[in-house]
Amino acid sequence: MLLVNEKKVPFHPGMILADLVGAQGGNTDILLVNGYPATLQTVLADGDHCWLWTRGKAPSAEEMRHLLYARHSPGVQASLQEKVVGIMGLGGLGSLVAIALARMGIGSLLLADYDVVEPTNLNRQQYFVEHIGQKKTAALRDILHRVNPHVSVTTIDRRLTEDDIGVLFKDVHALVECFDDPAMKAAGLRAALHHLPGVFYVCASGLAGYGANNAIQTRRLYPGVYLVGDEVSGAAPGQGLMAARVGIAAHHQANQVVRLLLGAEKEDG
Repeated sequence: MLLVNEKKVPFHPGMILADLVGAQGGNTDILLVNGYPATLQTVLADGDHCWLWTRGKAPSAEEMRHLLYARHSPGVQASLQEKVVGIMGLGGLGSLVAIALARMGIGSLLLADYDVVEPTNLNRQQYFVEHIGQKKTAALRDILHRVNPHVSVTTIDRRLTEDDIGVLFKDVHALVECFDDPAMKAAGLRAALHHLPGVFYVCASGLAGYGANNAIQTRRLYPGVYLVGDEVSGAAPGQGLMAARVGIAAHHQANQVVRLLLGAEKEDG
């Protein structure tokens, strides 16, 4: 049996992708098999996941969901769409982590921030001019639904405290710390260690300026707890937060969350 555009199609030995294209009318030109670009002569195997699409055609919401997931390896999406990830702070790190996770097909996001979008945010945060003055929670929710209309987004529009964190995020599978305030970074880690057993935690420290790309590292602090950054370069006069390096760190965080949720990290000891 084949899965073609998420529908079951009988498999016959010797089938090639051209057979499927012909059965669909022959007007498809975007061809994927098991998440990889294919050609009309690609030989199919029983159990293959295929996607056929016409370039330039506007998809429905349901078709958009399948298109977003078509490039993922079989089984990855089925796991990710069942997961809930919390993000604390929706600035340069948090806004980009949220978008990356939505593009990768995470099922639900719980987003927390109390601030509004300011003009100075646009040098590194994933907002647009029309969002200036809006709450970051509302603006990012709108952006995420434009990226992936099937991600469930819940927002917490308030300033978090250490006591809040263990209560508000008790049902997430992973929690991402994206605070600017060093005191809240420490509070978030304490809350995770003391009140969120079993929740993966990914925090960040040291990503300002335009230092070396590979100085941004992901390091395991404790079982289930990871730190992203160079752990040195904080924001200071003459060393601001810039889009590229913040983006490197944010994608480290998003990728680490996915690795943890998919069981790619050994968490013994």
